[in-house]
Amino acid sequence: MSEISEEMRRTEVESREWYMAAYAPEGVPTSDHLKLHTVKISLALDSIPDQHVVLETLFISLDPFLRSRMTGREDGLCSPQYNLNEVVSAFGVGKVIRSKDSNFGEGDVVICPFLPVAEYCVLPSQALTRKIDPDAGVPLPEYLSMLGVPGFAAWVGIEVMAGQVKAGSNVFISAAAGAVGMYAGQLAKLKGCRVVGSTGSDEKVKLLKEEFGYDDAFNYHTESDFNAALSKYFPNGIDVYLDNVGGAMLEAVLNHVNHNAKIPLCGMISGYNKVWSEREGVRNLLNLIGKDVKMQGYMVFSYIDRFGDFTKEMESHLKQGKIVSKVKIINGIEKFLESLGSLFTSSNIGKLVIQVK
Repeated sequence: MSEISEEMRRTEVESREWYMAAYAPEGVPTSDHLKLHTVKISLALDSIPDQHVVLETLFISLDPFLRSRMTGREDGLCSPQYNLNEVVSAFGVGKVIRSKDSNFGEGDVVICPFLPVAEYCVLPSQALTRKIDPDAGVPLPEYLSMLGVPGFAAWVGIEVMAGQVKAGSNVFISAAAGAVGMYAGQLAKLKGCRVVGSTGSDEKVKLLKEEFGYDDAFNYHTESDFNAALSKYFPNGIDVYLDNVGGAMLEAVLNHVNHNAKIPLCGMISGYNKVWSEREGVRNLLNLIGKDVKMQGYMVFSYIDRFGDFTKEMESHLKQGKIVSKVKIINGIEKFLESLGSLFTSSNIGKLVIQVK
């Protein structure tokens, strides 16, 4: 009997889910803040509202911005906070196992930007943004990586925010071996730019140069004088800086920017676990004026009208092998909390994805 038929015979499932027990204003969230419990979900069709589906979660995306939804305050990224004692959500991929919407059938694999971090859930079908073509030849985790938020953030930063980047431009990317950085550098290389990245280990320096095609890279732990490092790697100055870390690195970059440089601010992970008054300040913003530099923050959902352009371009790059991806799969929903914390260490490489089923 098929897998769907087996599912159809079931009338109830147990689902483990993570909920917000307490906010974490600073530091990495712990089991005091996020807790795992088990609930029962009915699969009986008469218990499911119209225009709703029951999903079995397949993959959950781990992204640093999730941290900003756990502070209990809306500063910095101004992200809407998770409600206390309610299940947290993330970008994810799931399989429909019950449907009260004729547009979705049992077995459809779908994408949801706000998928509950749970093994099963009931959602309004309008929360599903895309039905995945099973014949597309794209591994499902890539819909959360190259074709998901990290890839889109990199694409917006390089293709939109940086303007008409010219071949030969000097591009610097921080957190370059992370989920956004690995794609941003490769996109800039496709434009003929000279690309240098900063990262947290010698292993990742090697990865950037040998697998992601960076022209050069440095370990910010061993080359901790950022001004000296940038003088070494950018003797002709920086034309584009995609910022993923903020703080001291951003300050150093402002001493090395060229006239009319562009600085897309994608993230500032160095400050995500700190209250604003404890974050490192930037003392040389005057350089922005003197060198006519454009520095602008962005949230990817503000550019959702470009998502179709992004998807078409990145799917083409993926299938032609022009951009490579590194996705680390972590098995088990119980690993969500531990894996979220690992995003804020130097041990993380590429994109982290939880495989639930």
